[in-house]
Amino acid sequence: MPDKRSILFLYLFFWCVNLHAQSLNQKLQTAFNHLERDLQCKYASLSLTVLDAETGETVFAAHPEMGLAPASTLKTVTSTTAFSLLGKDFQYQTTLGYNGTVAADGTLNGDLIIKGGGDPTLGSWRYGSSKENTILKIWVEAIRQAGIKKINGRIIGDDALFGTQKIPDGWIWQDLGNYYGAGTSGLCWRENQYDIKLQTGKVGSRVRIVKTIPEMPNLNFQSELLTGSAGSGDRAFAYLLDKNSIVYLRGTYANNLEKRSIAAATPDPAYDAAFRLADTLKRLGIDLKGTAASTQTLTAAQKPLPEATQILSNIASPKLSEIIFWLNKKSINLYAEQLLKTLAWKAGKPVTTVDGVQVLQDFWKAKGIDSNALNIVDGSGLSPGDRVTTQTVAQILSSAKKESWFPDFYKSLPIINEMTMKSGSISNVQAYAGYQTKNGRNLCFSIIVNNYSGSSSGIKAKMFRILDELK
Repeated sequence: MPDKRSILFLYLFFWCVNLHAQSLNQKLQTAFNHLERDLQCKYASLSLTVLDAETGETVFAAHPEMGLAPASTLKTVTSTTAFSLLGKDFQYQTTLGYNGTVAADGTLNGDLIIKGGGDPTLGSWRYGSSKENTILKIWVEAIRQAGIKKINGRIIGDDALFGTQKIPDGWIWQDLGNYYGAGTSGLCWRENQYDIKLQTGKVGSRVRIVKTIPEMPNLNFQSELLTGSAGSGDRAFAYLLDKNSIVYLRGTYANNLEKRSIAAATPDPAYDAAFRLADTLKRLGIDLKGTAASTQTLTAAQKPLPEATQILSNIASPKLSEIIFWLNKKSINLYAEQLLKTLAWKAGKPVTTVDGVQVLQDFWKAKGIDSNALNIVDGSGLSPGDRVTTQTVAQILSSAKKESWFPDFYKSLPIINEMTMKSGSISNVQAYAGYQTKNGRNLCFSIIVNNYSGSSSGIKAKMFRILDELK
């Protein structure tokens, strides 16, 4: 039986723990109330949930069940779901093959076919194994090893695996032509983007398009972009019109910006991959009679998509843990959307964004999370129509803490305001979700503000004052 001193010690210990918890709760409540009364939030909706990351116990909650647009903090949900259902070592596969026959003189009487397996990193500059020139060298070497010296056919980019709807429902028109609005593809290439180099002039004058990197000969560019004054920043947007052939640049671009370029979305990355391989073969002296083609161009011409009968090479993507590292570090929308479709594919469902959302919701529903608290239409958070509660995001972050892959997920989160967390921002939306240790206690949190007024820098600073209480 414990003596009186032991009982007194335990009482004091738990009293101190409780006092500390109350102190943190009170500080968070005061800071949250201050933000809620701020003029920037006069017409805004705010929510904050803080949980003990180990136990899931609520440390603080303000409007935790309010459905809000989470912006890119939704990527934490998509990536943790992918880790759970695909495994951290999952890899995509891209094959190069051909149909027809190879004659004794090295002539391929048939087509070369690049069959995409959904890899979002193919041709990406972020990984040594996936760089554009590395992939092209692998393909050229495979073609040479097969003894092919001439091709009496086409080079076809087959992206049929991920279907024909590249853009999720709910994305806005202004985003679609820009790199962050690049659509999904069964055969991605260079993260489905390219650069447009610009030349500014006098304030108010038309910005000139100098060139694109790489060259995009299948696109026609029209600049309605105006030179902005120094300090006005990059407010340029690419708009893709007229059956994916005309790209309009609109908005303003400050004359003091050093980069002088913007990144735009590739309308048909499967065609672009085929075109780059065709161009490379021609430069190396391998005669190609046909042209580059893709699932999209063949469908438009009412021609069938051939299947490869012989495989020349198979390229594995980086592992999922490496993909998610960059997904969250650089907030790559394409990666998130590719993963969402991959969830549908691996579940044996039609490979669509809608079915990917259903798989994600079903997974978390089985763990006790109401699908109505995960009312989403995409995997990246780019859609302003997504509605998620901070309680749900925090619960998912707490759940992740118990998984074997958690170190890889944690490593993927950026350091912002000296805290490990993912940020998210779209028009009049700012959000953060992540982890912080307070006096040895591991916490996880989600904070979202929708429909704030004024500057984004202002609302960020005010949200940081709340999060600073967790330090």
